Amino acid sequence: MSQLHSAFTLFTSLLVEALPFLLLGILLSSALLFFVDEQQLISRMPQNPVLGSLFGSFVGFLFPVCECGNVPVARRLLTQGAPTSVAIGFLLAAPTINPIVIWATWVAFRDQPQVVVLRIVFCMIIATVVGVIFSFQKDPRPMMQPELAKRVLYRLQARQAPEQPSLLQSGTYLLGQSGSPLRLETATPADFTPPKPIKRFSAQNFRLFMDNMVQEVRELGGMLVLGSAIAASLQVLAPRELVVSLGQGPLTSILAMMLLAAVVSICSTVDAFFVLAFASTFTTGSLLAFMVFGPMVDLKAIGLLLSIFKPRVIAYLFLIAGQLTLLLTLSYTYFF
Repeated sequence: MSQLHSAFTLFTSLLVEALPFLLLGILLSSALLFFVDEQQLISRMPQNPVLGSLFGSFVGFLFPVCECGNVPVARRLLTQGAPTSVAIGFLLAAPTINPIVIWATWVAFRDQPQVVVLRIVFCMIIATVVGVIFSFQKDPRPMMQPELAKRVLYRLQARQAPEQPSLLQSGTYLLGQSGSPLRLETATPADFTPPKPIKRFSAQNFRLFMDNMVQEVRELGGMLVLGSAIAASLQVLAPRELVVSLGQGPLTSILAMMLLAAVVSICSTVDAFFVLAFASTFTTGSLLAFMVFGPMVDLKAIGLLLSIFKPRVIAYLFLIAGQLTLLLTLSYTYFF
């Protein structure tokens, strides 16, 4: 009974902690509809895998969200046709490489400024490498959930649908205000008047903004509840004392902190203060592993990631990120 009570308490705390950031991410992803010309933004994104991953990583400065709020934004980028490397780079790096988390890490480790720098560098390296690897899949639809892949397909078909040339159509045509031919039988006076400038702040855009927010909350909210329940259950089944007992050597301490980061699923904005409690018993490399791996592999965010990718893709994502985190932090432990 006590374990059930503890699991429910952890579940509630995870949900309460993550929900505001999820809503922030949904708000930012919906704001792309309202304030940003998405097609112009995506057209300017670098197509080169390395540059695309770096670009996606630095977008975190513009969208300072944690590992719960970055999923809606990354999903929005993918459905609008952004390069896979940009979306993956943002997905992995944005929870860490943003001004809020950098400031929080500096406050927690002000006596060890190298920790702040290395956290940024390691996250950037991992996000870039993983983004480049996933960019080999030119068409992201096979990696995505079927429902989301359909949205991408419909959008691509709408962009690429060929139009029948006017010369092949019957009827009488005049040259309209836009320079394109107009069918005389169906033309109206409005077709020959100068078009009014498009208003970004219109009632139609605001309605689209609200509809997108409601849809995102409905789809991602349930996934967040499922992920939080999984994380809470694992925290009860795997007590922290067991993880701490494994952190005796350089390798085992890193693996233990990576496991703890995944199980605890604490928000990246406060994880530096959480891991600071282990500074006296764990190596600096293992503390870095916690702060680098945790925001990328968050068990409570698995449900959110399942709203974008298939389970096999998420497994590959976690496995590659984990191997790179282990390699980088172990190298730091042995050589510095």
